[in-house]
Parts: sequence; structure tokens; C-alpha cells
Amino acid sequence: MRNSKRAICTALSAITILLLAGASIFAQRARTGAAPLTGAQPQPLFSEYKGIGLGMTADQVRAKLGTPTVKANDQDYYEFSDIESAQFAYDKMLKVVTISIDYSGAGAPDYRNVVGPSIDERDDGSLYKLVRYEAQRFWVSYCRSAGSPPIVTITIQKF
Repeated sequence: MRNSKRAICTALSAITILLLAGASIFAQRARTGAAPLTGAQPQPLFSEYKGIGLGMTADQVRAKLGTPTVKANDQDYYEFSDIESAQFAYDKMLKVVTISIDYSGAGAPDYRNVVGPSIDERDDGSLYKLVRYEAQRFWVSYCRSAGSPPIVTITIQKF
């Protein structure tokens, strides 16, 4: 149980760091006048998870998914299986502003169904792409690690 709690806390910390890094990148691009990171798709390919979308309330999430594995005022963490978990972050009005899903080893959707037909592949075999949907005011990212088993993180975040 202690190792499980430690793993959950580590995962929550890592997700928070990734979210803060993403916000920092967007702020830096805005300050420097860099072009927005936009995708070729006018409509999002991936905008919800298990029926949960941005803007839903914490009560709606909990009604749909049940009691979270870890519950806090500003976020919920669900562990659905050994290979699939998700975190929902809430704003001050307790509405979903971030959905982050992790798959370990298997079960992740194909990146083409999340961020479109192309993706950046790094020399180590990892994959990454972020697509901004300006009109809907959110972005979606897909990140697959190079490790074995690979970990896929899909994030949907309001901006």
C-alpha cells in the first residue's frame, strides 16, 4: 500500500511538472511572437475521455467514474487497471481544465486518432506531438516514451 501511494504521488508530481512546462512553453511563444502551435485538423480528433470533457464539474466526473483512487480539492486521480490511469485537474469553480491519461505498455489509442496523421519521432524512438485548437481554447498532446514498456501520456488542457 505504501509503495502504491508513493507511485501515485510520484505520478501526480510528474503530471503537474509536465503541465507547468507546457504552460511555460506557450507563454514563452506568446512573448516572443512565435507562431501558435496549431494542427491541420479544424475539429479536434480527441476531446474527451470516458465521456468526460473539459468544463464538466468534479461532481459530474465522480458520478460517471465513481470514487477516485486519490481525491483532492483541485484534482482527482483514477487507477482503472495496472496499465491505465487518469488525472482530472479542476479550476476554482471545480470544472475540469486538464485531463491527463497514462497507458503503460498497451491499450493506448493510436496517435493518429489523437493528434492526426503525423507525429515527431525522436532518435530514441519516443513520439511527441501537441495540437492547439484555438477556436475551442484547448490543446491535446500525445507523448510516448522510448522505454520498455513504453508509457503513453495523452493530455487535454484548456488554455
